[in-house]
Amino acid sequence: MTFSPTSDLRVAPSARLGSPSLARLASLAVFAAVAAFIVLTFRDYGISNDEPVQHTYGQLLLAWYASGFTDDRAFHYINLYLYGGLFDLIAAGFEPYVPLPLYEWRHLLAAGFGFVGLIGTWRLATRLGGEGAGVVAVLLLAVTGMYGGAMFTHTKDVPFAAAMVWSLYFITAFAGEMPAVPRWRTMLGLGVAIGCALGLRVGGVFAVLYLAVTLGAAMLLLRDARLFVRLLPRLLVAGLVALAIMAVTWPWSLLPPTNLFKALGAFSHFSFDLKTLINGQLLPIDQLPATYMPEYLLIKLPEVTLFGLLAGLALAAWALVTRLRAPRIRAGLAATGLSPQHLLLALPLALAILVPVAVAVLTDPPLYNGIRHFLFVLPPVTVLASLGLVGAFHALSRQARLAGAAFALAALGLFLFNASVLWRLHPYEYVAYNQLVGGTPGAWGRFEGDYWSSSLREAALALRHGMEREKPPAHPYKVSVCAEDVQALTYLGPRFEAVEDWEDADFILTARHVGCDAAPGLPYATVRRMGLAFASVRDQRLRHMPVEVPDQDDDGPDLSAPDGDAPVVSQNGGPQGAGPQVAKAKP
Repeated sequence: MTFSPTSDLRVAPSARLGSPSLARLASLAVFAAVAAFIVLTFRDYGISNDEPVQHTYGQLLLAWYASGFTDDRAFHYINLYLYGGLFDLIAAGFEPYVPLPLYEWRHLLAAGFGFVGLIGTWRLATRLGGEGAGVVAVLLLAVTGMYGGAMFTHTKDVPFAAAMVWSLYFITAFAGEMPAVPRWRTMLGLGVAIGCALGLRVGGVFAVLYLAVTLGAAMLLLRDARLFVRLLPRLLVAGLVALAIMAVTWPWSLLPPTNLFKALGAFSHFSFDLKTLINGQLLPIDQLPATYMPEYLLIKLPEVTLFGLLAGLALAAWALVTRLRAPRIRAGLAATGLSPQHLLLALPLALAILVPVAVAVLTDPPLYNGIRHFLFVLPPVTVLASLGLVGAFHALSRQARLAGAAFALAALGLFLFNASVLWRLHPYEYVAYNQLVGGTPGAWGRFEGDYWSSSLREAALALRHGMEREKPPAHPYKVSVCAEDVQALTYLGPRFEAVEDWEDADFILTARHVGCDAAPGLPYATVRRMGLAFASVRDQRLRHMPVEVPDQDDDGPDLSAPDGDAPVVSQNGGPQGAGPQVAKAKP
């Protein structure tokens, strides 16, 4: 028996969310809104502290090709050779032809990858739950700060998440078309998606694992021992497509082929001198609790997504109990009311959520920056939440229209609340936390904040605009940046030059995170959201002014001398009114 891909796991037609045409129209409207948001806001985002080296890596990969494969500096550059260069190759290759500043171009490109990931999430949710679930999944992912806000600056993580969700979609389509031989379109799409994932990170092997487990499960559930043999030619073609993309975008991985395993080993055991915040504790990254990743995932998901997950869990438990109580139920698989094909179709989504979490808990790898390295788990979790919301809404509506309407209003209220939080945080949406830890204000100082220091863009612009109102200096102002210099100098202009030592600086620009909180000087400007200080500018110009020291005797300074009238100025702080307290006037 061939399982029709049109049946999938979708709810019955009578239970779907509105007509297909209306749902498709809603989908198009949502994507149009997201596209408009990207175009209107991509210039608002600051430079992440990894971007300069990532772009250099892309340029070095281009140099390898341009030199006829002799300039191999890309294969020794810091530790970037352990990553695929798909995104950085595109960014560096098109840079000369794009009429945008470098980092604005990179942020627009990264958001484009994020947009493609939203489309993949919509396709996956639609396949499993119908058009209504697809619309809901896109909306949920868009108000997830670690995706909707991160897709401008997380130029490794979001493109990888986009490639992984498309891999998951094609694996699900592959499962839905068995035991017949899957279509060439499905297999080629699978090869391209997995190849792009491996061309970004070695973590693309997760997709290969999901595919292998799904195929093995199909052979068992469908009782077809020859299934693998029948599928082998098309699997080989998909594998060759994936290897070709990986070879082009990450040539180090195949020179020699054992390098792929070296990269896997490096990311399993890497460590360096870095500490990260977890529940108020500042810990070395190789001494973190095993719960680091799932704990961060739990507190970073928006409330509406958690609501959907809980609704789906309750719905599944209720359905299972109902079926088990039915007298006509026989023992075995029928007790669940699910056919082997339904289980196969659900398996890839379950693997995509459970396997990365299990790997993080059981292997306890060195981690930092919250869930940044596992951001690819967010789309499948969001799809599951969308299925829970839509399924629970229809189940309640069948019992009582009022119950369904109340459920929908509760979900809508949570969605609007989450959207308002991101609006207030813009353009630092990625730092958002849910109410399990008191929201972003409650998490501040207990968990990771602006770890990319992207708020330095706004701080630098505040300093630049403030200095433009003053008389031009005889020499450029000296600034010290508690991050990468390029994160501030890109926006400061020619009146400023960077120095390393805080003592030599006229101004110090700091992001308010670990290691940058104790900068001296008078407050000049502060970047704030939701009452929280994200970054600040400290003014040290008084430190460098010549001051005559009055004569002193054993009784202390002679305050009657003319110089004794000079005020005492603390260089380690000062009242908030000591300098123009600049905060972006965003709600």
